[in-house]
Order: sequence, then structure tokens, then C-alpha cells
Amino acid sequence: MTAIPTAQATAPGIAGVARAATGRRRLRVSRRALRLLAVVMAVAFVSAVAWRVSKGHAQPLVRYQTAVVDRGPITAKVTASGALSAIVTVQVGSQVSGRVDHLYVDFNSPVKAGQLIATIEPSFFRAAVAQARANLAAGKAAFDRAVANRTLADLTYGREQILSGQKLIARADLDAAEAQALSCRADVDAARANLLQSQAALDQATLNLSYTRIVSPIDGIVLSRTIDVGQTVAASFQAPTLFTIAQDLTKMQVDTNVAEGDVGRLRGGMEATFMVDAYPGRVFRGVIRQVRDNASTLQNVVTYDAVIDVDNGDMSLRPAMTANASFVYAQRAGVVRAPNAALRFKPDAATAASMTGGAPVPSLRVDSDERMIWVLDGAMATPRVVHVGIGDGTVVEIAGGDLQAGDVVVTEAALLEGARHGS
Repeated sequence: MTAIPTAQATAPGIAGVARAATGRRRLRVSRRALRLLAVVMAVAFVSAVAWRVSKGHAQPLVRYQTAVVDRGPITAKVTASGALSAIVTVQVGSQVSGRVDHLYVDFNSPVKAGQLIATIEPSFFRAAVAQARANLAAGKAAFDRAVANRTLADLTYGREQILSGQKLIARADLDAAEAQALSCRADVDAARANLLQSQAALDQATLNLSYTRIVSPIDGIVLSRTIDVGQTVAASFQAPTLFTIAQDLTKMQVDTNVAEGDVGRLRGGMEATFMVDAYPGRVFRGVIRQVRDNASTLQNVVTYDAVIDVDNGDMSLRPAMTANASFVYAQRAGVVRAPNAALRFKPDAATAASMTGGAPVPSLRVDSDERMIWVLDGAMATPRVVHVGIGDGTVVEIAGGDLQAGDVVVTEAALLEGARHGS
């Protein structure tokens, strides 16, 4: 009798538990849905904001390399290479052939004008002089004999004329005497000519003998010697060079090869500086003596010789040293300077369109003394025309135009990968 009330009391409890479980499941589902809805709304909001930002502030897909325009000095100069040499250099040779008998100087020997520096074995030339003297003596004897014969012929002709006047000889005898007198006079003239030839031969032999003594023509220093004692010198076709003598190494010159595009900027009297490998960091100074009109062409490259006079009082410079010279032809102080790379930069059409954000690139007129330069403002770049002045190869003077110190100019620009594929 007690079991029925117990069962009736338990049934409502089970139903309540089931309802409570169902309520909790619905609550969890609704919370999950709310979280998903919040995530979707956030993503949509971010996408909308990004879309609006991208539409309102489009960023060009360009990578820039830039430089800053500044203010400072510019030195415009021409550079050239050349070689040092003495102002006067003489090559001493031999005018006669023979064996070198003695050497009296060597490399770097100081010499005076007229100083004996070498001799060629003179025996052959002394014999030639003796033979020429003998020939001259024989010529004198022949001349004296011809004079005597002429005197005799003249006397004979005179007597024949007297006898012919007295009708004591035939006319033929008188003519023969006259012919003999004329022949003897001709013999005298021939003997005189032979005598002169003998004298000339003696003079030549004596001169050749003097040429066996090689003397210095100038005061200076011996730069090179190309012979040794015992060596045979052959001077049959041209005089061989035995010594090279520099007159004065305290005064030297640099012969530079200046390109034809730069030669118009140089003039006589302009100062020049140069350096040599023997003294790194030391700067030598000189003055342009002349710019020679004689051009040199090597592999279709035309150069002109600008000669620099150099004071070498300390004798530190030596002939044939390579000199790297600079000639300053213009200087400016405190000018607006832009890098040369910015003036050389010329973007293609696609890059230019991206640099301007899609806006049309303005068509600007550029004269011969003007250049176009791209100035960066934020993420966009705009072209400007500027007047240019002197340059030093790295920067150039901005002589006019809308460009100021502190402006950022583009030296290189490239489209990014996405822009090249139209994304």
C-alpha cells in the first residue's frame, strides 16, 4: 500500500531533469551560434574597411631606390693618364761603324756637353786618313808637273809664233804648238780638280776619325746605354742609338692623353694635379704648357696631348712614370646637388603609371640644358624639369627648376611581382 505513492512522486522528478538537460543544450547551441555570428561579422567588417581603404588610398606596387637632394660644393674636372719625361731628351748615336773600344759613362752618369762618353776602335780610320794624305801629296805633285808642262808649252808656242812671223816654220808647226799649250793648260785644271778631290777625301777621313769619339751633345744625365765594350756598331743605313741622355730632370713634363670630348675644357696655363704609383697619396702639381693639335687615334678613340710642366726639384719623379692627372675647369660652392643616377633614371610606361598612381604622366618639354627628374612625395612620384650646371661625375648642380635641398628623388624603380601580374 506504500509503493504506489512512491512511484507517483518519482515520475515528476525525472521529467524535470529531462527538461533541464534540454534547456542546457539549447543554451550551448545558441552561444555557439552567437560566437560564429560575431566572427563572421568581424571578418566582414575588416574586409569592408580594407576594401574602402584600398579604394580610397591605392598604394602603387613599386619598389623605389631614392636619394636626398642636398647643398654643397661641386668641383668639375677632367681626368687623363700620361707618362713623365724630361723636357729635352737626346738619343746619341754613332755615324761610323766599328767595334766599341771604351765606355766612359754608365746608367745615371751625369755628363757635360762635349764630354767623351765612348770611343770606337780608330785604327781603320787612322789608316784611311794616312791614305788620304798620301793621295793629296800625289795630287800636289801631279799639279806641279802639269803647271811645269803648261809653262813649257806656253814658251814653245811663243817661240813658234816668232818663227812663224819670220816665215821660218810652217803653219802646221805653229798650230801644233798652240794645241800643245792649250792641252797643258787643261792638264793643269784637271790636276787642280784632282788636288781638290784629294783634299776633300782627307777632310772626310779626318771627320770619320773624329766620329770615333762619341761625345755628349748636352749637359744632362744618362738614362740608357745600349752598347758594351767589344760590341760592333753598324751604321751603314742609319745611326744606331748608343745612349739616351736627359738634359735636366729637375724640370719635367707629363704628356697626357685627353679624350676629344674633354679637350675643349682645357687651355694653356691651367693648373693640374697628378699622382704616381710610386708615391701613393702624394699629390704633385703642374701647369699646362700647351694642348697640342696633333691627335692620336687608337681603336677609333681620338685623344690629344696636354703637356704639363712639372717642377722636380727634389728629384722624386723619374722618366716614364705613369701619371693620373686631373684638370679642374670649374668650381661651385653651396649649390643644390642631385645625384647623376636620378637624372639618368627613365621609367618605362608601366612603371611610370604605377609611380603616379594611375594618373597620366605629364608631357614635359626638356631643352638641351635641362633634365627630367622624378621627385617622391609619400608613395607617389612626379616628374619635374630642372636646369643643370656643372657636375663631377657623381652629383650635378641644379641651376634652376622646382627642386630644393631635402627633396627625395628617385634613382631606380621596379614594379613588384603582384603589379607585373596585374593583381
